[in-house]
Amino acid sequence: MQIGTSLTHCLIERQRDHEGASGEFTLLMNDIVTACKVISGYVKKGNLIGILGSAETENIQGETQKKLDIISNDVFTETLMNGTQVAALASEEMDEVYHLPKGAKRGKYLCVYDPLDGSSNIDVNVTVGTIFSILRAPAGVEDPSEEDFMLPGTEQVAAGYCIYGPSTIMVLTTGHGVNGFTLDMDIGEFKLTHPNIMIPEDTKEFAINMSNQRFWDAPVKRYIDECLAGKEGPRGKDFNMRWVASMVAEVHRILTRGGVFLYPVDSKIRAQGGKLRLMYEANPMAMIIEQAGGMAITGPERIMAIKPHKLHQRVPVILGSKNEVQVLHDYHTA
Repeated sequence: MQIGTSLTHCLIERQRDHEGASGEFTLLMNDIVTACKVISGYVKKGNLIGILGSAETENIQGETQKKLDIISNDVFTETLMNGTQVAALASEEMDEVYHLPKGAKRGKYLCVYDPLDGSSNIDVNVTVGTIFSILRAPAGVEDPSEEDFMLPGTEQVAAGYCIYGPSTIMVLTTGHGVNGFTLDMDIGEFKLTHPNIMIPEDTKEFAINMSNQRFWDAPVKRYIDECLAGKEGPRGKDFNMRWVASMVAEVHRILTRGGVFLYPVDSKIRAQGGKLRLMYEANPMAMIIEQAGGMAITGPERIMAIKPHKLHQRVPVILGSKNEVQVLHDYHTA
């Protein structure tokens, strides 16, 4: 596809490659695009319409919700519900699977999403985004259960995110590489601006929350200590550190110029399995990273090979440039 080609046109062209395609996936993606455009508008308006700050409520994970968390979840859920391409939905902000109303037409897809990743940053005007994953719904099941969502990341039909920064960019994979589309605000259309994204295999940049250093396991501590030792250390090169506390922003930077992102398990969060959600964050981002030539692991295992056992399951996440993630994998399996 040429630079400037619309996302809709790219989806239609991709659809032609699949014999018997019904167009249902393209319609679903159009609904996701619509929802992201609306959320982008809310993010940009912020306090102009009084939607910043806490909602004084908690989600299923016990995290305090922002007003924009709730608004974004409502926008995404209602937009997809009003289409006819999904059989059920699951959101980081909802306790259980969201079932469509009785009598509503069911589609052949399931969609899971984090409607506003990094929302703790929204009040200070730092980049946030939406993450989504598309799975196939079980045939002949009117109201899919939580168990029907328990598919490994390798079963994802597509994954993507929309980042709300200085520009609004949607990054998408359908299992055939990764492409980025920038929203042209003048015409309200996403246009191809980042075709065939590939992550450099080597990097000198890492992102981790250093305040948790005292809780880390030995493999992660070893890796970070070696990075901080610079040219004089065993790695023989200087590293830079970044930390935005927004997974969308961290992954987008890695896709743009390489790097490694770590939210590992540590003694503080070991009982809950990790920090990030497998279904809403780890799996879709792992698919994107792998399709762009990178690696995504928990430490000892591939993220997308994990068979989920509950909707809000948490896992450790280490992803990014292939050669650096391989070093971390080796340290965890030594």
